[in-house]
Amino acid sequence: MKTALATVTISGSLQEKLRAAAKAGFDGVEIFENDLTQFDGSARDLRQMAGDLGLEIIALQPFRDFEAMPEPWRTQNFYRAQRKFELMHELGTKRLLICSNVSPHVIDDPNRAAADLHELAELARQEGFIIGYEALAWGRHVADYQDAWDIVKRGDHPNLGIILDSFHMFARGNTLDVLRDEIPVDKIALVQVADAPSLQMDVLHYSRHFRCFPGQGDLPVVEFVQCLRDKGFDDYLSHEIFNDEFRSSSPLEKAVDGMRSLIWLDEQTSREPELPELPPRPEITDVEFIEFAIEGDSGAELVALLQSLGFQETHRHRSKNVSLMRQGDINLVLNREPLSQAHEHYQAHGVSICALAFATTNLAATLARTERYRSRRFTNQAGPGELNIPAIRGIGDSLVYFVERPGRFRFFDIDFVPLAEAADSSAGLQRIDHIGQTVSNTEFLSASFFYKSLFEFDIEASTDLPDIYGLVVSRVAKSRDGRVRIPLNMTAAREASAQRFIQKSRGSGVQQIAFGCEDIFASAEAVGAEMLLAIPENYYRDLDARFALEPELLARLRRLNILYDRNDDGEFFHFYTREALGVFFEVVQRCGSYDRYGEANAHIRLASQARQYRPEEGL
Repeated sequence: MKTALATVTISGSLQEKLRAAAKAGFDGVEIFENDLTQFDGSARDLRQMAGDLGLEIIALQPFRDFEAMPEPWRTQNFYRAQRKFELMHELGTKRLLICSNVSPHVIDDPNRAAADLHELAELARQEGFIIGYEALAWGRHVADYQDAWDIVKRGDHPNLGIILDSFHMFARGNTLDVLRDEIPVDKIALVQVADAPSLQMDVLHYSRHFRCFPGQGDLPVVEFVQCLRDKGFDDYLSHEIFNDEFRSSSPLEKAVDGMRSLIWLDEQTSREPELPELPPRPEITDVEFIEFAIEGDSGAELVALLQSLGFQETHRHRSKNVSLMRQGDINLVLNREPLSQAHEHYQAHGVSICALAFATTNLAATLARTERYRSRRFTNQAGPGELNIPAIRGIGDSLVYFVERPGRFRFFDIDFVPLAEAADSSAGLQRIDHIGQTVSNTEFLSASFFYKSLFEFDIEASTDLPDIYGLVVSRVAKSRDGRVRIPLNMTAAREASAQRFIQKSRGSGVQQIAFGCEDIFASAEAVGAEMLLAIPENYYRDLDARFALEPELLARLRRLNILYDRNDDGEFFHFYTREALGVFFEVVQRCGSYDRYGEANAHIRLASQARQYRPEEGL
């Protein structure tokens, strides 16, 4: 299928929107009339611009409140249509999109509506155009696509077809039965695909603010496109998205998201051997390392916190100012190299986490998949005999590296020199349990879809975490085997924890790293009370009331500032460190099959962090 984007979907001037659509790889654009009326050039200028960018203008839209109107509006509507036909000739487009009437004057008569559309389609035939008719979910008399299809059938004209919009269909609870059983492919004038979260609200408000790209919401868009493919549809799939976050984001970034979602839809609805060119699906199996951007002594506070957690420098890079801290199977890279991406990240964000590295079962297939999904590659500066670890641009300004495991060696076996054995300072930490990334509200959907599309991570439903300064929204991206877990957090509250991090780090990034251990009490003892986030006494009184824990266990939890949760699958123990330079750490112990993150304790952690943020208020 061919791909298109309605210009209303993304931000910017019309020129910026076209450039973004072309750079993202779209074949065509729908011109939203407001964009055109704001444009300071002619329609022919726009046609030339689109052509130079390799874009087809596939439609002009929307043409509102046309059908079944009494006089004098009916005569005015046909005059208006004639003027739009002239504009379409100048634009070089063939489709005019008509949405169902919402005027208070419209007549509730499907035969009258069909007759008007037939007459308009005949005029369109003489001009070489196609009329598409769409049911708006809030149309006054036509709100369901099956009713729009009934009118198109009654109109009975070869230049009249139906427009299918997945949002308008599913927001009304429509099924695919009419599409599957009645609508022939040659009567589909255009298909628009949009997703949305599952929300209960006024449908007009829902439409104007909460649509999103396929795969970012909860609507059955895969089933919709699969139904079209099964019928043999191979024309344009177009995005028409109304979303506040999209309209306040980079047009190119959102255009890439939109293309990525169509690639994902194509993959979800393609059956072998239809697309033998699809690369095999590799698995992300672990976090190989986490890289920190540091300059000079600027990260001393962070390094001291890591040392209190039992990490020590075990390796130094052969040729660069880079060191490695290890414990268990945890690798933390400290990059102080002046000629590096880490240095650029430091200049933009200060001491921060600049890269993650994932282990994959098939490096070549992983890289092929990232290219298919329009990811930007990053070229490393490797010296002679050093590893050139491939990477892509990740969330915010960070990188994602890839290494193949199992392999003959680990990354530090080649590029790093082991240091002399030091006294064992381990706190019993074994592996990275999860990594918390905090993103702006305009990046929240993009970030989750980044992991879903490129790596086929499962995306859990959003959870609200109450911060004392506002609400933090969190959702987890998790690898298929559950070994890589990335909670994504965002907030619109100016002083909530997530927003404080965004302000301090000047952008999205990793705010939290959680390490797994086998003995939470021994780990907490090794870290020391001065580095731990203090938990209020009232929490432990409530914990006693909820779980009736043994007094000795409760006392140990209280003394070491350890939090506790339990469900039918098992138990969860965890503690947090104090924040250092915007970043904090968590140590967790999972018992049984417990697979959550202690969400019931999130408000305690957030309030305790707020006390560190504003100690003078004694919160």
